[in-house]
Amino acid sequence: MKQKLTWMLTPLLVFFMTFSYAQEKTVTGVVTDQSGLPLPGVSVVVVGTTNGTQTDFDGNYAINATQGGQLRFSYLGQKTVTLNVGASNTLDVQLEEDAQALEEVVVTGYTSQRRSDITGSIVEVNADKLSEIITPSVEQALQGNVSGLAVSATSGTPGSTANIRIRGISSITAGNEPLYVIDGAPVSNDNVGSSGAFSSLSALAGLDNNNIKSITVLKDASATAQYGARGANGVILITTKKGRAGETVFDVNSSYGFQRDAITGPVPLTAANRLELTAEAYFNDGITATKEEAISQLLAGSFADWDAAGRPEARWDLAVRNSAASVQQHSISASGGGEGHTFYGSVGYMNQEGTVVGPSFERISGALNFSKDLTENITFSSNNSATHSLQNAFLETSAYFESPRSAKFFLSPLVLPYNADGSYNEFGGSLPNPLYNNENNIYENRLTRIISNNNLNWNLGGGLSFGSSFNVDYQGYNYRNYSNRNYGYGVPTSGDAEQYDRTNVFYVFQNYFDYNYDINDNHRFDFKVLQEYQSNRRYFLGGSGQNFADDGLFYLDNVGTPNSVSSSFSDFYVGAYMGLMKYSAFDGKYVLDLSYRREGNSRFGKDNRWGNFWSVGGAWNIHREDFLADSNVIDNLKLRGSYGVTGNANIDLNLYQSLFGYSEDYGGEGAQYVDTFGNDQLSWELSKTIDVGVDFGLFKNTVSGSVAYFHRTSEDLLLNVPLSQTTGFASQYANIGELTNKGVEVDLNFNVVNTEDVNFSIGGNFSTVKNEVTKLPLDPNGVERTITTTRTRIETGHPVREWYMPTWAGVNPETGIEEWYVNGVDGETTANFNEAEAVFQGSNAVPTFTAGLNLNFKYKNFFINANGYYSGGNKIYEGWHLYLNQSNAYPILAFNGYTSLLDRWQEPGDIARNGKFTTGAPGWQRHSKYLYDGDFMRLRALTVGFDLPQKAVDRIGINKLRFFVRGNNLLTWVKDDNLLHDPEVDVDSQGGDVTPGETGLETPPARTISVGVNLNF
Repeated sequence: MKQKLTWMLTPLLVFFMTFSYAQEKTVTGVVTDQSGLPLPGVSVVVVGTTNGTQTDFDGNYAINATQGGQLRFSYLGQKTVTLNVGASNTLDVQLEEDAQALEEVVVTGYTSQRRSDITGSIVEVNADKLSEIITPSVEQALQGNVSGLAVSATSGTPGSTANIRIRGISSITAGNEPLYVIDGAPVSNDNVGSSGAFSSLSALAGLDNNNIKSITVLKDASATAQYGARGANGVILITTKKGRAGETVFDVNSSYGFQRDAITGPVPLTAANRLELTAEAYFNDGITATKEEAISQLLAGSFADWDAAGRPEARWDLAVRNSAASVQQHSISASGGGEGHTFYGSVGYMNQEGTVVGPSFERISGALNFSKDLTENITFSSNNSATHSLQNAFLETSAYFESPRSAKFFLSPLVLPYNADGSYNEFGGSLPNPLYNNENNIYENRLTRIISNNNLNWNLGGGLSFGSSFNVDYQGYNYRNYSNRNYGYGVPTSGDAEQYDRTNVFYVFQNYFDYNYDINDNHRFDFKVLQEYQSNRRYFLGGSGQNFADDGLFYLDNVGTPNSVSSSFSDFYVGAYMGLMKYSAFDGKYVLDLSYRREGNSRFGKDNRWGNFWSVGGAWNIHREDFLADSNVIDNLKLRGSYGVTGNANIDLNLYQSLFGYSEDYGGEGAQYVDTFGNDQLSWELSKTIDVGVDFGLFKNTVSGSVAYFHRTSEDLLLNVPLSQTTGFASQYANIGELTNKGVEVDLNFNVVNTEDVNFSIGGNFSTVKNEVTKLPLDPNGVERTITTTRTRIETGHPVREWYMPTWAGVNPETGIEEWYVNGVDGETTANFNEAEAVFQGSNAVPTFTAGLNLNFKYKNFFINANGYYSGGNKIYEGWHLYLNQSNAYPILAFNGYTSLLDRWQEPGDIARNGKFTTGAPGWQRHSKYLYDGDFMRLRALTVGFDLPQKAVDRIGINKLRFFVRGNNLLTWVKDDNLLHDPEVDVDSQGGDVTPGETGLETPPARTISVGVNLNF
């Protein structure tokens, strides 16, 4: 009986012992560093489960675990520790510093490197800097933060594109935009908005800044040659946020603000001004004997209604202003993970109105990034984002003057915006009321963008791994324009509509092997070989029509008279094979970088389709030498240099082929003709770059920075070459032409104070660039060709598109007539514009130097961050002076003008900027009077905030609560007092409605003040 009882009780005892052993319990403890200080944010995960948490501000944690299980503790810069859970409910952990992990790792393209191993010129901007600027398009947030990088806005309209130039202009016709790469995959950055005079829409406006972890700018060939023909203009790497193992953490960002134009801009003439100037013109032209007689005549004529109504002021500048001009941005994200998997997800919303009535930008965004260990050696990761953007656009600048921005200068101050009953004044003439058209016309740009980057990595052991990735960038764009049938430009056609859909699909497929090999810890080799295939397909379908039965029926299926229907398909392909090798010797003292890429592009003929691009770079970490081991001054000293060859293939498709065109207009029948005279010898533009620099850190890195010099030669430029008339064509594209860019870049950072309560640091950058054309094609007579417009010329020995025009000599104080220098420089003057010689004006539109200044101050829980930007050395031309800023009939009889015209000649002896007023037709002269110094300085960002003390947030069960007030473009200083428009203009557009370097009537950047909150729990 006793034996039977033993056999019965033994299994029960084992069961209860096992149950007791496996029963969960709460394990608590404190995690500290080597010095005993608590570590907040340490990831604590139960090995083999998804159960995880993080330490609080004081290093405390609490987690449910089973006795006999394991806990893994990980923290950036510390060695990961895995410990067994014993009988005790308390488990304190002290982590050891991981010296190698502490060194900053920077994404450098297809790889990531320790900063000490970098041989090229690379700048990283983190998420904190990006969040300081409220803008739909992320590239504008780089302004002032990267040396050698110039940002020029094509418009301040919300969502519009910005031009980025890294180290100057490398091409005349093939584009100068850098390549954009998101999470390792190249993406498209086209202007997907409507063309010509309408607002642009940046493809990057679909990216939510809150999802971006960092942006890295690659500037020299050592860094960019790995991207082959797309790396000549630099590369901008965007790394999105990823999840981290541990409990799920939520982050909420919300801000709301208001906007005004960053600068006041020109002030339009009032009706009283107009009366005074018109009377003066009558007198100067001899129409009346005195000015008083002229005023009486005008008050009885064109000014009679205004005078009878009590002389009201139209104030179109106030009528078209958006008094609210609000901007709001909200997002919420969640990140976390467990053993073998992580995730990050977010949703966001942005709405930004224009500073004038009409334009706005609205975006809804979402992101989901995750990674999963499929096996012990295979990991799959996927980074995905989807956005939908709506831009209410408008005519930025055109001959129709329908833009509210243009209207405040062009519309007469005698004409009121509203009738007495508050309705819109539907006045006649060639300039309609923009307020009416704003409510009844449609200009819409819609963009849906989906980006998916998927990667599979297999660790084969022994330092060898294999990876494969498939990436898709989808852009679905819709443009809609409707001019109403009742008033304005749509009346003659009973309504006019245009609509088109454009779809861009960009695929990138990559396969690669990575191999790392160490020899006695003194020699480290890192290899990467990669095969890449890219496909870009573009679909277009559009149409237009007129004659609508009702303004509410504005889609094309309701047109009474179809105008046009068009569709197209285009595609191009890129294939590449690449190899990278990095050799690091003796604890990283000496570093050698090699890269080689062989790339083929379908834009070129079969005999010139493949190109070779390569680079070599080296670095010497001098501070790791024995003779500096005991230095108390030098913490970091690295000498680096590189040379490489990159390419540029950003040209139109099929230029290498002679193509046929088709028409229905030959005798009423279809016809076929040779439309394009191709050149099958076309090939890549090549850029050869030398870069040398020194990186340093002194006094425990209290002072750090870098100094670099670069020299880039662009060869085989793609230019139009004149042809003999016997060919039947005027010109043909060919690889002929050269230009150079060279300059110096300086980055400095000072950690002035770094104590427990006070942190104060200042960072600055300064860069120069000198651009020069060194070779151009010859004309049929063997003479080197120049490329001349009404304002610029391209010629060897000068910068690209240097300003070229007659030189203004001022106003003759005796006659009041404007004069110009006969020889274009000095000496003899003439009042006959046609006798004045056009000459180079010593500058073009591209800044020759830029600078940025960053300030960060924190006292306990209060902080201040500021960012300033300076740009100069260029000149800007006033594009609309022919209509608005000349002392002739246009400002006083046809349109309106600026109050700057009041500085005019009135009688002999007057020293004035403007000549005497006349009623004569405008002179269509373009000369240096309207060419201004482009130097300006701008306070780009100022943030003042407060973090709720940690003890307070602990009591309410959250991790962080921050309140802030943020201002953008708060102050602007302009060097040239005669430059009335915003100096931040498009300096390098190639095509479109805007001439590079000209101030138009586009929307200027906005001055923004917003309040916000950041909550983390």
